[in-house]
Amino acid sequence: MRSVSTVPGNGDVNPYGVAFVGDNFQTGSGPLKHGDILVSNFNNSMNLQGTGTTIVRVPKSGSPTVFFQGKKPLGLSTALGTLQYGFVVVGNAPTVDGTAATAGPGSLLVINNQGKLIQTFTSAEIQGPWDMALVDGGDTAIAFVSNDLTGTVVRLDFKVSSSGLTLLRTKTIASGYVHRGDPVTLFVSPTGLVYDDRRDVLYVASTGDNAVFAVRDAADRHTDGGLGTIVYQDNVHLHGALGLAMAPNGHLLVTNNDGINPDPNQPSEIVEFTKDGRFVKQIPVDPAQGGSFGLAVRTTEDKAILAAVDDNTATLTIWTLNFE
Repeated sequence: MRSVSTVPGNGDVNPYGVAFVGDNFQTGSGPLKHGDILVSNFNNSMNLQGTGTTIVRVPKSGSPTVFFQGKKPLGLSTALGTLQYGFVVVGNAPTVDGTAATAGPGSLLVINNQGKLIQTFTSAEIQGPWDMALVDGGDTAIAFVSNDLTGTVVRLDFKVSSSGLTLLRTKTIASGYVHRGDPVTLFVSPTGLVYDDRRDVLYVASTGDNAVFAVRDAADRHTDGGLGTIVYQDNVHLHGALGLAMAPNGHLLVTNNDGINPDPNQPSEIVEFTKDGRFVKQIPVDPAQGGSFGLAVRTTEDKAILAAVDDNTATLTIWTLNFE
């Protein structure tokens, strides 16, 4: 296990999004290397939510460095992913003063492999991009985005080339999730998203509903599927379902923000469960509540790597699991 600070030189804190740089990522002459981990910061040095402007690069060894430094107003959220053409996509869910009352609809930012902002996408369907599942199809891509202002999940279909992304269409594919402002977590809303391409199912972790839902026909859906169907609801182990990732064995991993159904004996947990809703196990991220948020998994031929942020301590913890 390895733990590193995610605080850059400008003092940004509250790490949210986590994404791996895959082996097919076109690094070019930029700073990123295959296997690097990227972490987006949501708060500035004054700890105001929705004001963080940096993405930190965590290499396999050595100290973290700043990959991207944006210009305010920005609030870089859990919505973070990479595309093989050499692009990093991140959600911008900004506030004026760190409160939900001043939150704006935000945007999706496209950053090239040199760490330069090249595109900004806004849309009526983008309303506080809280998290994202980015599906890389090479010349095409799908961004499933959960919105904190509207409690919806939208699909954005892109064409991708070496020069950037072209937005082809947008569609709201799920709605009705609990969404509200919160003085501690900024928003309680749908957050974590995982796409299962074999089943064409999008899994949605909804914090306020304290449950994980499945939205079927996600890549092809032309109608709003509402909440979808409940996959996992467990008041013993779920305490504000938040970030979501898929484990190498096909199970799902969900973080708890402890803002809903809190249990002081189970702080900042990552919970593993099957896709048919059976609890498997859990591991703590922090001995205090409210630390677990974004997470990501990378699988190679002989090992799996789990990376998860602790936004209480502004660190990233990396677990390496060797396959037997």
